[in-house]
Amino acid sequence: MQEISEGLMKEELVDKEKLGSDTPRHQGGEWLSKTSKSFSLVAAFVATIAFIASITVPGGVKGSGTPILESHQAFDIFAASSLVALGFLVTSLFLFLSILTSRYQQNNFCSDLPKKLLFGLTSLFVSLVSMLISFCGGHFFVLKDKLKNNALPVYAITCLKVILFAIAQFLLYFDLLRAIYKKVP
Repeated sequence: MQEISEGLMKEELVDKEKLGSDTPRHQGGEWLSKTSKSFSLVAAFVATIAFIASITVPGGVKGSGTPILESHQAFDIFAASSLVALGFLVTSLFLFLSILTSRYQQNNFCSDLPKKLLFGLTSLFVSLVSMLISFCGGHFFVLKDKLKNNALPVYAITCLKVILFAIAQFLLYFDLLRAIYKKVP
C-alpha cells in the first residue's frame, strides 16, 4: 500500500501485478518489438541501396553536369522510382523506429501501434516495388539491344520474389486492419 501513497493509482497497481511474462500485453509487446526491429533492419539496409542507386546516374554525366541519358524515357522512370523508393523507405524506417520508442500502453495497442505497423509495412512494400522499377530502368541502359528480350524473364522472377513476400505478409495485413477497425476487447 506504500505504492498508492507514492502516487500510483489502484488500476496501475493491478496492472503492475498482472504484468508477467505470459500476459497477452507482454507477449504482444515483445512480438511488436521483434517485428519492428526486423523490419527496421530491412528498411535501413534497403534505404542504403536505394540511396546509392538514386545518386548513381546510369550512363554518366556530361561536362555540364547533366545526365547523358536524360532524353530517354527509361531514365525518367529510373529517376522517379528511385526517389519514390528512397522517400518511402525513410518513412517506413521512421514508423518502425517510432514503434520501438513507444511506451507500449494499453490504449496504444488498440489503434496507434497497429496503424504505425500497417503504414510502415505499406511504405516498405511501396519502396521495394519502386526500387525494383528503378533497377529495371537502370539495367535497361546497360543491356540496350543485346539482351533486352532475355532480361524480361529475369525481371519477372525478381518481381515474383517481392510478390511472394507480400502474399506471405497478407495475413498480418488482414490482422492489422481488423485490429484497427474492429473493437478488440
